Amino acid sequence: MVQMKEFRIVMPLSVEEFQVAQMYMVMKMQQQNTDGKEGVEVLENRPFEDDDFGKGQYTLKIYRLQSKAPTWLARFAPTDALVMQEEAWNAYPRCKSVIKCPYFTRFILTIETIHKADYGQSENVHGLMENQLAVRQVETMDIATDTSDYWSYIIGSSNIDFSQFQSSRTGRGPLLDGWQERCDPVMTAYKLVTIDAPYWGFGSRLEQALLAGERAFFLESHRNFFGWIDEWFGLPMEMMRELEKESDSSLNKKLGRTSVVENEEESEDIRTVPTC
Repeated sequence: MVQMKEFRIVMPLSVEEFQVAQMYMVMKMQQQNTDGKEGVEVLENRPFEDDDFGKGQYTLKIYRLQSKAPTWLARFAPTDALVMQEEAWNAYPRCKSVIKCPYFTRFILTIETIHKADYGQSENVHGLMENQLAVRQVETMDIATDTSDYWSYIIGSSNIDFSQFQSSRTGRGPLLDGWQERCDPVMTAYKLVTIDAPYWGFGSRLEQALLAGERAFFLESHRNFFGWIDEWFGLPMEMMRELEKESDSSLNKKLGRTSVVENEEESEDIRTVPTC
């Protein structure tokens, strides 16, 4: 059965600030989770243009994070089966990621995100049809909370107490009870996750495990957005793109891969990429 869940994550940031924070978080967390054995390999990173998204940045990545797989899955799946491929179309404030596993060819996980300057009250930002709305689950997440379940342990935790945290550069914080209704600036990341693993016997369990994993990752990554605000605040997008190129090359070198990353300066034109 296809699982569909929308996570709404309110942030004490503007939509423009969030874009920089997102790039910084992705780079830093990828570096933290990549070593000589496993991690993130960047195959492509280049501009794209299509009729659906318009213009944006396309990335193709391979995730080799076998040690983070649930024990029950690692017992019957070979090591190669625990490698994931992610295609992403980032046309901020709208983004889409499609994650597949070459071993489980019928498995697909899609994350569609819309970033909006509101308090998380928009009911159908993704334009779902009635039958989709009927099965969609909604959860509003609070970055001021922390969890201690299996996936939060596997992904890691920043252990920041946001009831005590205050940014030295912006003065924002601490995040006390009810902060989501009164913070300024404010924006919400609406993340719609759709998972389909049509495999008899373990497909439903795999879907639930991955949904829980995505939830834990969303919480930790968005906690880091705010927790690292004094590191990224004020950085221009031009500098972020340069840092991104350096980070992509560094990741591939850690894994002993030859970098084949394309970037805007090296591309003679903006290619058209079909969406899935």
